[in-house]
Formats: sequence, structure tokens, C-alpha cells
Amino acid sequence: MQRSSLGAQPLSLPPVPEPPKGERLKNKVVLLTGAAQGIGEAIVAAFACQQARLVISDIQADKVESVAAHWRERGADVQALAVDVAQQRDLHTMARRAVELHGRIDVLVNCAGVNVFRDPLEMTEEDWRRCFAIDLDGAWYGCKAVLPQMLEQGVGSIINIASTHSSHIIPGCFPYPVAKHGLLGLTRALGIEYAPKGIRVNAIAPGYIETQLNIDYWNGFADPQAERQRALDLHPPRRIGQPIEVAMTAVFLASDEAPFINAACITLDGGRSVMYHD
Repeated sequence: MQRSSLGAQPLSLPPVPEPPKGERLKNKVVLLTGAAQGIGEAIVAAFACQQARLVISDIQADKVESVAAHWRERGADVQALAVDVAQQRDLHTMARRAVELHGRIDVLVNCAGVNVFRDPLEMTEEDWRRCFAIDLDGAWYGCKAVLPQMLEQGVGSIINIASTHSSHIIPGCFPYPVAKHGLLGLTRALGIEYAPKGIRVNAIAPGYIETQLNIDYWNGFADPQAERQRALDLHPPRRIGQPIEVAMTAVFLASDEAPFINAACITLDGGRSVMYHD
């Protein structure tokens, strides 16, 4: 990758639009991992504006507490915990805390994730384990933590934030798509297993989303704006997705508006994944 030249204008994130306000998730108790930034932070905003009761977490303790405090100041019910999703006990602690606070768990959103892109034969064992520990095991641990409570209630919704890498392979991205394919399999298997018990399990597969991670990537090039434009031109709408668009899809799946959507995956990539490619 070329580093930005001294004269290049670095990119920054655009202003975050205010999520629509309403009552679509009023009083629903929601657990969310990976809430400190990006898509996870947008989900906090969207769910808070729809009056959910949130218990949010991230391994970045100060940042996730700052997100929670921001929404508490606006009257939302948001509590934050420091959680490492690779540690099963942390997810069980989070689930217990939600039940202590609110007496139930209506929704789990597994959003915590990490990009691990390596050459297969040069990848270390540590890289492999880290990718699966966060991107797949972490989601499974979250499901294990909430399922007993959801089974007791007879109702619940689990939403896994997957990726277009869950169904498509892009060279140079190993082993990330392996873990994300596994996450899609987990979604489908649990959705079928627990459908008779009133629990829905679905996934959202975002494509290229304008997060700080991608801003930092573009800023690593000599001409960040040109690199950003190259990404936009890959997509039929000539733009990429915004975190709030992923978040509002999660609102829909978490709400009572989607009772017959189960073991499904909603792709958000502007249609790029269905285009013909040479």
C-alpha cells in the first residue's frame, strides 16, 4: 500500500445522521457486542432512538462507556460492560447482568468482529485462532449465554452481523471468509433448531460500509479520495453503505415486524454481489 503523501487531503467520516425516533423496540431488552464504534455504535443509536433497553459491550471499555453515557444523557436506557467475546465467561456475565437489570432478554446482536487478512501459508497460528475466536466463537458464546433465558421466555431474536464474505470469496482475505461462512452456518443451524421454541436467528451481511476502518485504509494511499472513489465505483448505486443502514436493518429484524423471518441473511451491498464479474 502507498502511504499518503504530505500534500494529500486525508478523509474523515461524514456526519452521522440522526436515526429516526419511534417505538418499534419499546422496552425490548437488547444485548449488543462490538458497540464502541462503527456499525455497533450505529446500532446503539438506532436502537436507543426506538426506545430499547440496551446492555452494550466492547473490549474497549472506555469507548463503550462513552457511547452509553452519550445516550443516557439523551434519556435512553443504556448500560455498558467491558467484554472480550473470545472469553465465554464474559458473555455469560453480560447475559446475567441484563436479567438482573431487566428480568429478560429479548434480542442479542452479535456485532463484535475483527478483520484478519493473511496469506494462507504465511499466516500464523495466532492469526487463525484470533480470527475464529472473535468472528465465530464469540458469536456462538453470545448465543449460548442468552438462549436459556430466551427458551424460558418462549421468545427471542438473535442477529449476527456477518459479511458478504459469508457467501463470496475475495482473494487476499483469508481466513476471514472462512470464519464468516461459519457464522452464516451457525445462524441457519440455530434458527432451525430453535424455531419451534419461538426464537428467531438471522444474519445481516454488510458489504463495503463507510466506517473509520475503511477511512483509515483509504488514507493509507497517496490519493485517499481517488481510492475512495474506486470503492464507490464498484457498486451499482455508485456509493457504499452507511453504518446507520445496517443498524436500521437490525431494528427491523429485532422488532415485531419480522416474525416469520428466520434462518435468513439480509445482504446490504447495493447489489454488488449479484453483478457479473470478469
